[in-house]
Amino acid sequence: MKTSHSYGIGVLGSLCVHACVLSALLMSGDEETKSTVIQPQTINAKLVELAPKKKLVSKPKKPKSNSVNKTREKKRQLNLAKAKKDAAALKRTQAALELKEKERLDRLELERLERERLAEIQRQEVEAEFAEALADEQLFINAQEDEVEANSYRQLIRQRLSENWSRPPSARRGMETLIRLQLVPTGRVVGITVLKSSGDSAFDLSVEQAAFKAAPFVELQQMPPSLFEKKFRQVDVSFSPQDLRL
Repeated sequence: MKTSHSYGIGVLGSLCVHACVLSALLMSGDEETKSTVIQPQTINAKLVELAPKKKLVSKPKKPKSNSVNKTREKKRQLNLAKAKKDAAALKRTQAALELKEKERLDRLELERLERERLAEIQRQEVEAEFAEALADEQLFINAQEDEVEANSYRQLIRQRLSENWSRPPSARRGMETLIRLQLVPTGRVVGITVLKSSGDSAFDLSVEQAAFKAAPFVELQQMPPSLFEKKFRQVDVSFSPQDLRL
């Protein structure tokens, strides 16, 4: 197909040459009187075969010079080192932030524990004060109750001593003898001590005799042991002509 096309082009070209030559001869015929005989020339037409189009082949890139490669490699290494440095710095920053946050949380936890400890101490102190107040109140109540009960026993002893005391003839108004009775839980008198003399021996002796006559005070056996030990192990009794006081 390519050969026929080339052949047609060659014939067409030959015809065009002949037509040009013929035209030139006709135009110059008037100037020349003599006829000119043009010998036909033999045209050697050759079949021209068009070479196929060469495919464009990309030329292999020339290897870059070592200096360029070294520069790029150095740049790559610098970028890699910078990236590692930035990553390490970021890691250190994150670690510092985490440590700071942990310290903050630990501090908050310690503060919370301290608040709880102080609150517990305050609560215990309040409870202790309340318990102490209750104990003091109970002691006061017990003391009052003990005193009321003790007064009843004192009244009993006063009545017994009054019933068994014989005032001596030497007794005078204003005389007073103070004795201390030493008792046991059965109510028996085991000792008498004159703490303050009236100045009259007969008067003092009459007081001691009245105490021995009134004993034993058997009612003391019904007394709680704690009350007896507190108030009736020793009892001070004051005698005078006017009245009898405990």
